[in-house]
Amino acid sequence: MLLKDKVIVVSGVGPGMGQALAKIAAAEGAKVGLGARNQAFLDTVVKEIEAAGGQAIALATDVTNRAQCDALAKATEEAFGPIDGLINSAYAHGDWKTVDEADPEEFAAVFNVNCAGALRMAQACLPSLKKTKGAIVNVSTMSTVSPFPGEGAYASGKGGMNALTRHMAMDFGRFGIRVNVTRMGWIGGAPVWGHVDREVAAGRDRDEVVGEITQRIPLGIIPPEEDCAKAVLFMVSDYSKVVAGASLDVNGGQYMAP
Repeated sequence: MLLKDKVIVVSGVGPGMGQALAKIAAAEGAKVGLGARNQAFLDTVVKEIEAAGGQAIALATDVTNRAQCDALAKATEEAFGPIDGLINSAYAHGDWKTVDEADPEEFAAVFNVNCAGALRMAQACLPSLKKTKGAIVNVSTMSTVSPFPGEGAYASGKGGMNALTRHMAMDFGRFGIRVNVTRMGWIGGAPVWGHVDREVAAGRDRDEVVGEITQRIPLGIIPPEEDCAKAVLFMVSDYSKVVAGASLDVNGGQYMAP
């Protein structure tokens, strides 16, 4: 098992890749502490994990609130022991507006979740991570390096997270903690399939909509959510023990870093 006996905290456990990260981490042997704003949804994920033989706790967590971040870290350590890994997958998108029309105040609010939220969670988990010489993975987006119309606020916040990752890797490295970032492309999960369904409901052909996406991806598929999650989990496993300050592109080859 990739994460046998590890204790992993996952923020942003929603209907998208967050819940996949939690379930697969548990299936790979980890004990998981789950955070998101929707406690009812978190409870359903915990039940699924426990039904499959895993161990999990969940606590409603808004990453813009430091006290709630601290509470999640504390509850996880009290339940399972020192934290081995933190996955920062919480995010806010903001309005789908080009930057000439965007509201700068909304940019600030999105940054508060996407970048500052990751910092709050990292600082909350830091005392525990020092005990294990663990790992942090910040989940970012391909839009930070390959712009997509309407994602200016989202990508700017995640771009801040990209830069923060390097500073975390430098500053936390002296504690033996490694920090990396994954830049995700299209993810074949509920949010993307919901987009496809809405296009089809508006009268478009499903194959045409999917084809518009996959024609830009060398592998010719929308990367499945589970496979994307596994790439992220690799970064908290012992197989990446000497990787720090790195950016891993998870997008089927759509964007290839120089």
